[in-house]
Amino acid sequence: MTQIGIGIIGGGYMGKAHAVAMSAVGAVFETALRPRLEMVCATSDSSAEKYRSAFGFARATTDWRVLVNDPLVEAIVIASPQSTHRDIAEAAFALGKPVLCEKPMGATLADSLAMTQAAENANAINMVGFNYIRTPASQYARDLIRDGVIGDITWFRGEHTEDFLADPDAPATWRTTGMANGTMGDLAPHMLNAALALIGPISSLIAEVETVHTDRPGGTVTNDDHGQMMCRFENGAMGAMYFSRIATGRKMGYAYEITGTKGAIRFDQEDQNAIWLYKMHGDEAQRGFTKILTGPAHPDYLPFCQGPGHGTGYQDQIIIEAKDFLEAIGSGQNKWPTFRDGLAVNQIVAAALASSDTKSWQNVSDY
Repeated sequence: MTQIGIGIIGGGYMGKAHAVAMSAVGAVFETALRPRLEMVCATSDSSAEKYRSAFGFARATTDWRVLVNDPLVEAIVIASPQSTHRDIAEAAFALGKPVLCEKPMGATLADSLAMTQAAENANAINMVGFNYIRTPASQYARDLIRDGVIGDITWFRGEHTEDFLADPDAPATWRTTGMANGTMGDLAPHMLNAALALIGPISSLIAEVETVHTDRPGGTVTNDDHGQMMCRFENGAMGAMYFSRIATGRKMGYAYEITGTKGAIRFDQEDQNAIWLYKMHGDEAQRGFTKILTGPAHPDYLPFCQGPGHGTGYQDQIIIEAKDFLEAIGSGQNKWPTFRDGLAVNQIVAAALASSDTKSWQNVSDY
């Protein structure tokens, strides 16, 4: 096995998740490359030292340039605010270093395009952190669709709904300022990524985006609370999606329903270790959706547990992501989802916002 020095920019919620994943991935998946937590970057000396000590990094810094340029940092994870992503990624790619960047990839579509071009021009390993699609259940859904188990896809319904801002008296925060932090910038990309992974490219769409609670204690809201979209996929399937941070009662409503000519699939992230499958064959009296509990027979499950139905969790998604990133580095071949895939999501978001403004159908290829 070979060690690889990892630098993580950002030590908060996602920074910690990636640090834990890099610490665990070698043991879980027995990867050929074994991460060494070399350096963490945070905004102050005290927080940088706190994260270094808590997560087990060798060193800490408050300057991301120091981390990127350090020769012992051989691969970089960007878990800082999206307004910083472009500069960090471009600097890393200029040195040929692999980058795993949290979503949303860029603060703007222009940023995402520039980051994608920088990655491809440098021929450097690049990956975007869409973790939810990596659950064993959703990976299995992709396999079922690919293998034609439910036939030709005719319809897709998806949602990413949460209620962390459902209370109108909840105070204004960084999440309520700037479109990149709104629902279309923050939550929608996960389900859009799922739609692309499960069904394929979207050709056209019409959308409505709305701010419901325009004023909150401490400030005015400058971004969107929820949005809805109808779309047409390139393969001819119809689609409908809804995204919300004010969906009262929903905690992790990353859910989809897929209808095919031979069957159907249902999934809800709040029950992430199960998938519902309907097959249109056999005795009509015995037909119905079957609940399938994930287990060792499903993708990326066995390394965590030998027992069917015992389940995986949120952190395990990030460990699977780390495994994919390390395998890409080791093979020298990018693994899905790349920056190009992240750019595709941001193009759909741009088209949706334009559609909401103009109240008209938009072709995604125009963005």
